[in-house]
Formats: sequence, structure tokens, C-alpha cells
Amino acid sequence: MAEREQDEVGGDPDVLAPAREALGRWAWAEALELAQAAAAVTTADDRSEAERCDLVADASWWLGSLDDCIAHREQAHAKYEAVGDHERAGQCAVWLYEHNMMKTRSAISGAWLRRAERSLQGHTDGLVYGNLLTRRAEVTHGGGDLEGALALAREAIALGRRLGSADLEAEAQQAAGRVLIDLGQVEDGLGQLDEAMLTAVEGKLSPFSAGKVHCSMISACELLGDLRRAAEWTEATLRWSEAHPFAMWPGICRVHHAALLQMHGDWEAAEREARRACDELDGFHIPNVAAGHVEIGEIRRRLGDLDGAEEAFAKAERLSGQQSAGMALVRLAQQRIDAAAALIGRLLGEQTWNQLARAKLLPAQVQIAVAAGDLTSAESAAAELEAIAEAHDGPLLTASALSARGRLQLACGDPAQACATLQQALQQWLALEVPYEVATARLLIGQACRTCGDEEGAAASLRQAAEIFDRLGAAIEIRALRDLAQPTTLPGGLTHR
Repeated sequence: MAEREQDEVGGDPDVLAPAREALGRWAWAEALELAQAAAAVTTADDRSEAERCDLVADASWWLGSLDDCIAHREQAHAKYEAVGDHERAGQCAVWLYEHNMMKTRSAISGAWLRRAERSLQGHTDGLVYGNLLTRRAEVTHGGGDLEGALALAREAIALGRRLGSADLEAEAQQAAGRVLIDLGQVEDGLGQLDEAMLTAVEGKLSPFSAGKVHCSMISACELLGDLRRAAEWTEATLRWSEAHPFAMWPGICRVHHAALLQMHGDWEAAEREARRACDELDGFHIPNVAAGHVEIGEIRRRLGDLDGAEEAFAKAERLSGQQSAGMALVRLAQQRIDAAAALIGRLLGEQTWNQLARAKLLPAQVQIAVAAGDLTSAESAAAELEAIAEAHDGPLLTASALSARGRLQLACGDPAQACATLQQALQQWLALEVPYEVATARLLIGQACRTCGDEEGAAASLRQAAEIFDRLGAAIEIRALRDLAQPTTLPGGLTHR
């Protein structure tokens, strides 16, 4: 996993060398077998037994046996503490924080991080302390203290450079990059992530650090809506991860890949990737299994399978304890508008500081508020989305803000201005190659044109929307367009205006 000290500890120095060597060349199953076989020799010596348990934990992690990994890491931690090796005990505690986070055990994770801090008092110049700094930066970031998180990440970067550790420097750079993006310094944040990625693709990082940097970069691209960049890195990540067939990284990469395929309209492939990711990560990385079910739910919802969508979103909620905007849109499609409004309002209330996380919820808030006739709430959500798009300068954010504003203008009885705004949104969505949003913009433009009395323009726009929705299989939108696609005959030669 992360860089490890390579000096032998206690007992016969050759006993664990074969397992250590196998781990170094990523032969996870062989390393596990060799480390387990060494138990007969190492059990008499706490120091060598501690390292043996640590090696078993590393191999088990890469083989996807997280429960075995945690059990042996706990044993290693206890034995390192018993022999007074507080630095290695501290590294075990750092890993146990990370392992338990993958199990969504936040209280246990926090306890292990505090244990690591205590173990590493007086050991602030080594790689292990740098690993602790990086995790503390991530936790501080998650708590909303962006400046504090950035200071910790920069301290870890400096330590990594001083020690000549590419792994520590790259992991800390990705942490700093994510904080800078949330601070609105997008160019600098992506620059940090790019630099970390360059080190990864050059083959200078351990498998764990390379995977972590790859996934962080792709997640940042998804949040910013930099779809081309995300697609480029996703393909690179998948190629890299396939070289580690026993690792958990392919499953995590598939979650990101599914999200991109879904946005680009290949829903069948997206669902296949998401389901495969859930299978690969089952019992191992709970947050990403939940993310996989969210992707499945989004696809099922857009296909009009509301029962299937609700089932997938419910699975994600059981795993993560969190609901999603997709469930609110399911309620809207079920004509349960009050329930949809309550849910999206609660989700926004839970996201108090993270602007990019709120930006993923605000388009649904506008759509639901418009359906509920609550134009005041819709205006507030649209304005907030516009401010976030301006601050972060992401193409998907800009397109989402324009679509939300156009939808609201149409609802407010200003179809001419809605047409102009939605045409801008349409151009953005076309450039991003997101067909569902392209079709949605065309549908809204068709409605606006019809309200303006431009029946010819309405018919053309609605026809184009119908063609895309039909190709995608978006059943609910197809049914809605059957009525909208045909002009309504009015008495006495009256126009819609």
C-alpha cells in the first residue's frame, strides 16, 4: 500500500523476505500465502509477528478481503505498541482509519485517527506522520474548514518533498487540489491534481497512491462538469487498474465510468458497469457500492422504471445513510410533489457549505419548485446555482444554471426570454455531448416557442427532442411529448398567444 520501511524487524531476517518481495511486485495472493506460512516461525517474537500481520493485512486489502485486513491490522497495531514501535503502530492506526471509512464506520474511523495522532507524538519527521497529515487534511476538508485543510495538505506536500517521497507528495497534492477547488480556485486546484496525475502516469507511485490520485482527479472533474477531461482520465485509470486484477480499484473506476457513460447516453453500458462495480466492491468499499446503486437508480428513473429506480436509491440509502436528488425526482414523476419538495429541501439543508455538492441538488430544486408553483424557491435556487457556476467556471455548471433559469423564465410567463436562455443552454449541452439534457432543453424550447405563438418552431424543437428521447428510451418524456408534439386546435382561429 503506502511506502513501507524495508528493514527487517526481529527474528530471522529471511523469514518474511519472500512475502515482502511478493508484495513488492504486486503478487497479492502469493504474498498472502507466504505471510500466512511464516506464522509458525514468527509467533514466538512479537516484533516479527507484528510485521507478519501487517503483511497479511496488506495482501488481504488488495485481494478485497477487508474484514481479514482489518483483523490482522489490529493485531499488528497491538504488537507494535507492545514492543514500543510507536511509528509503525501509528501507521497501522492510519490504515485502520481508512479501512473503517470504507465500511462507513465514522466513529471507529475517528477513534483510530486520534490513536494515530497519539502514537506519532514525537515522530513528526517521517513518512508515517505525512500520511497522518494527509488524512487529517481530508477530514478537516470534510468538516468545512477549508483553510485549515489546505494548511495541513501543504505541510504534507513539503514533508513529502523533503523526504523524497513521491507517494506522500502526490497524495497530499490531490488533497490540496480538492480543497482549492472548493475554495473557488479551480485552475490552481486542477493544477495540483494534474501534477499528481503526471507522477502517477509516469509510474512513480505505488499502486495505492496511484489509484487514490486517479479517483480524486476523476471525482473533481465530475463535480466541475469537465466531462472531456474526466473521460480522458477515466480511460487512463481503467487501463491502469486492469493491470491490478485483484485490487479494488477497478470497481471504483467503474463507478466513475458508469457516471460518464450515463451522461453521454449509453445507458445500457452504464448500468452494466455500475452493477459490475457493485459486485466487485460488495462488502469492501461501502460508499462506492452506494454510489453504484445511485447510478443504477438514475438510469432506471430516466428509463421510466420508477419502481426499479426507487429500489436502487433505497439500496444506496441503506448502505450510506443518505438519500439522493434522484429519489426526489422519482417522487416528482409519481406526482407526489409535496414529498419531492420536502426531500430536496432536506437534502439542501444537510449541505450547508459545499457549493459543488449543493450544485448537484439545485437543478432538481428548481424543477420541483416550478412544479409546485413555488416560484420564489425556484428563483432562490436558480440564483444560487448561477453564483456557483460563475465562481467555479465549469461548463456543466454553466449549462445547468442556464437550463434552470430558462425553465423558471418559462414558468414565470416570459417565454421569449426563456427561448433565448434555453438556446444558450442547448449550445452548452451540445458541446458537452449530454443527449438527455440536450433533449430536455429542446423540449423546454418547444414549449416556449408554442407559448410565443411560434408553432413551426415549437414543432421542430419538440420533434428533435422526441427523436433523442426515443433513442435513449426515456419513457416518461416520450409519453409527455406525444401530446406536446401535435399543435392544439383552438376555436375561432385563436393562436396560443
